[in-house]
Amino acid sequence: MIEIRDNIAADMSEAGGFGLPQMSDREMFEQLLSSDSDFGDDEPAIAASIGEQMIHMDLTPLTRSFRVRIRDITSKIPAKNVVLVGGGIGHLTAWLLDLWTGDPSNPPENPRERPDSFRIIEPAGKFGVIIDRLIRRHSAEQWSHVLSRSWQEITAETSSWAAATATLPSSSQPSPLPQPIDLVIIDVPEVERSSAVSSALEVVSVGGFILIKEPEVPTGDVGVPEEGQELTNAQKKVNSFNQWMDIIRDCNLNHSMAFVELSGGTLAVIRRSV
Repeated sequence: MIEIRDNIAADMSEAGGFGLPQMSDREMFEQLLSSDSDFGDDEPAIAASIGEQMIHMDLTPLTRSFRVRIRDITSKIPAKNVVLVGGGIGHLTAWLLDLWTGDPSNPPENPRERPDSFRIIEPAGKFGVIIDRLIRRHSAEQWSHVLSRSWQEITAETSSWAAATATLPSSSQPSPLPQPIDLVIIDVPEVERSSAVSSALEVVSVGGFILIKEPEVPTGDVGVPEEGQELTNAQKKVNSFNQWMDIIRDCNLNHSMAFVELSGGTLAVIRRSV
């Protein structure tokens, strides 16, 4: 059973923007997060093959319900520029490219709507090579690219670019990420999710969306971190979850946020309001 909970910023009573219909934020979130879809639940053939590779590599993919819902929500947002943070070996990338281009072995008769740009952030160079092959297989190399740097580094450069453009627009260099960023999808390890969201909120456009799996509530006693010692994985999870709670409080005041419970966890959808 799916439950939608929402925290709607008071100053965002009217939604819409970059092609979305004019409706209240509550109505918009209900439409985005609903299970209504023009697509089935079957996994694309290329994505299924990558999923098998992940199992052999002891990598844990998002559950099928997460992949389906992320694809369906993405299909309802007319985003011009999309960023995927955490490309891995291309599992979720394959779902998104299939959404926008179809199966390369049996392409759709009519071109599908797609973003103007798709950037996949994957610091591991060997994984970036795999994703680049996937992009070429879908003939998407003109508008899809892999950036093999950390998300924090890229967002810092993008924020600096925005500041420079505001001051001296004629002398600024091209943005590290195509602008405006309408949709950021985050698929990183649990201890990295909160910091990834914080960075995304700095660069996503006003009215833009962030999709992320909500961190799990830590359980058990993790002990007190000792000065000068590296945090244990359990302590890192606690720190990350505390950061997540700060993000929720910020969203309650300044942005809009909704949650949908799925098999394997909860998907959070954030819309930047200011």
